[in-house]
Amino acid sequence: MAKLYFHYSTMNAGKSTVLLQAAHNYREGGMVPFLLTAAFDNRAGAGRIASRIGISADAQTFTADTDLFDLLRRQHAAGPLDCVFIDEAQFLTKPQVWQLARVVDDLGLPVMCYGLRVDFRGQLFPGSAALLALADEMREVRTICHCGKKATMVVRLGPDGAALRDGAQVQIGGNETYLSLCRKHWRAAVGDTPAQG
Repeated sequence: MAKLYFHYSTMNAGKSTVLLQAAHNYREGGMVPFLLTAAFDNRAGAGRIASRIGISADAQTFTADTDLFDLLRRQHAAGPLDCVFIDEAQFLTKPQVWQLARVVDDLGLPVMCYGLRVDFRGQLFPGSAALLALADEMREVRTICHCGKKATMVVRLGPDGAALRDGAQVQIGGNETYLSLCRKHWRAAVGDTPAQG
């Protein structure tokens, strides 16, 4: 039975690695995966999903204007399609998440979304909020803070290496820009000190 999955985490947890491994497993089993990623995240090149450990694959790209149901319906009609994999799912719009739910419900295709849950300010991304509301199954891809606790938050680093508290929600970057932390160390990094008394 097809489901809408949301695999979420902080930065540098290996979400793209897990996606690429799962897509490889489909191919190895003689099935056809369809890979999608956000058009404006071209750190690995346009239309590429890449992992920090060096594996990558070609993918179609989506923008906020892409009708994902129509795209996937046409792709499914044109030839075999067994599963949809979406990297950078936090950049989906709420209507696009509903379109993916229709892909699952109406086309019978499983859709695996991989993305961040919250931004550097501790706020949900719109795509992540919609996936948390609509996904049939959610799975956390875990990573750790420098203290050894589970990292659930991320800070954006400024040019001086200090954590930023304000700015646009989206800024493409990797290890040079973002650091995954547990909530306690995130609070310390952004200057949220414990209450006294």
